Amino acid sequence: MDALRASYGDTSSDSDSESGPTPITNPTHSPPPLPPPPLSLLQPQHSAGNFDLIPQTNLPNRLRSFPHVEGNYAFHVYIPVTIPISPRKELALFLKRVASIVNELHVVDIDIPLSSLIKDEQKFEQLVLGREFHVSLGRTVPIRVHQRDSMVAMLRQKLQSHRRYWIDFNKWEVFVNDDCTRTFLSVEVTTAGLNEIKKQIEAVNRVYKLHNLPEFYENPRPHISVAWAVGDISNRLKSVIGDEMKRRTGIGCLSNMLRIFNCRFGGISCKIGNRTYEICKVQEE
Repeated sequence: MDALRASYGDTSSDSDSESGPTPITNPTHSPPPLPPPPLSLLQPQHSAGNFDLIPQTNLPNRLRSFPHVEGNYAFHVYIPVTIPISPRKELALFLKRVASIVNELHVVDIDIPLSSLIKDEQKFEQLVLGREFHVSLGRTVPIRVHQRDSMVAMLRQKLQSHRRYWIDFNKWEVFVNDDCTRTFLSVEVTTAGLNEIKKQIEAVNRVYKLHNLPEFYENPRPHISVAWAVGDISNRLKSVIGDEMKRRTGIGCLSNMLRIFNCRFGGISCKIGNRTYEICKVQEE
């Protein structure tokens, strides 16, 4: 509302003034209507632009993994990942088929139902596959403001020397969060890049431990998540994924079963609240 008032002026100031309301000199003519507000005021910070016109009623509510406490900031360490353009079309075909059966799936972060995008190829590829994904190197945890600088400094110290390496995302997998409130459709790393990522996770664990924060899972399974749903629908989603893999293998749609897509490691970032910090970045060779 403050933004809208700034756009039009504070319309409430007239009625609160000591002079009282201004008399209407010509009641037969009504004042011209106000112009529509700027679109930027109507779009949220992480808006998908014109794609916000897609109906988004009755969206499920995602729950925090931990309760919000005043003065705490959510802390997340990750490898940024962008899916190359060439495999996106085949990935989109696969995901559209799954989304047509499992209607509960939503796009990660912007929370638009995948099923609402199926008929528009451009929107589907851009919104579902064209964004930045994350391979988590540690749990998302709350930290206090006084921990921020030391966490970032220690991570940079332990993760500064890394060479570029290839990461193969080669397995569709379904994950459920610890309290079974969310299910994620993901692409897992099981071959190239796995050992390097595990070493990075170990380094992050050492920093977490020094700050009395919970370490990552004992047997980490690096992955990116491309869609999510409320509750635990893992059994049904796994069944649909398995059936679709068999169907597409049979008709020769998945040309390379050893790899869904791959990309090169380019660096590590961490997000504290709404601010992103660069931990390390590998220069182009």
